[in-house]
Amino acid sequence: MRRPAHRLATVLLPVGVLALTGLFWEALVRHYAIPPYKLPAPTRIAQALAEDAPLLFGALAVTLRLTVAGFAAALVGGVVLAILLTRSRWAALAFSPYAVILQVTPLVAIAPILVIYAGPTATIYLSVFIVAFFPVLAGAMAGLRSADPQLADLFALGRASPWRRLLLLELPSAVPFILAGVRTAGGLSLIGAIVAEFVAGSGGSDAGLAYRIVEASYRLNVPRLFAAVALICAAGLVLYAAVALSCAALLRRWQPDRRG
Repeated sequence: MRRPAHRLATVLLPVGVLALTGLFWEALVRHYAIPPYKLPAPTRIAQALAEDAPLLFGALAVTLRLTVAGFAAALVGGVVLAILLTRSRWAALAFSPYAVILQVTPLVAIAPILVIYAGPTATIYLSVFIVAFFPVLAGAMAGLRSADPQLADLFALGRASPWRRLLLLELPSAVPFILAGVRTAGGLSLIGAIVAEFVAGSGGSDAGLAYRIVEASYRLNVPRLFAAVALICAAGLVLYAAVALSCAALLRRWQPDRRG
């Protein structure tokens, strides 16, 4: 009986805190008669969200499309490169320094260069790929190197081919590590998209949410600005929850004896 109660509290407590914060915010704005261009009330933000729904949700769709595409490419690319680096010592020596350089270089420094050569849309896609790629790569490399030495000796005694050892020993051992990297990458991918949109965002039908935030700030449309930020927060929570729940479900299936 404890577990359902704990799960219910996990949902209700944050919702309760959010509701109380919204009520306090609304009361504060009304009591001091704060104008919307300084601090809009939650009801005014909700009104702006409803009025500008086609614009904001269309921008959200653009941002999420590029986020999911970049995240998927990072997942595949991170695992493939991890296999390459762990299978070949020369490949690790040749490419590892460049992977570290890209990881430690701030995205806002790379994005303007990408805009020049790739264009705004491709820059957003590549930015998501860059920030999501390294957690997957690091997790996959750690997992591929974590195979049980005794099982590795058994595969060597059986004269298993390198690919057979990879498919039957190293990749299965790496699954929990890869999923841990995927959970981290899922949270970072939307951040990468938003940062890239601030640098490279374009108007029109291809405008993302970050562009709408900049546009609203220039026009002093503060309620729309807050509504766009609220959409980003909600999208980030949904994306993180979807990735985390998917990884947890895959991990339980991969390790049936695991107690959640």
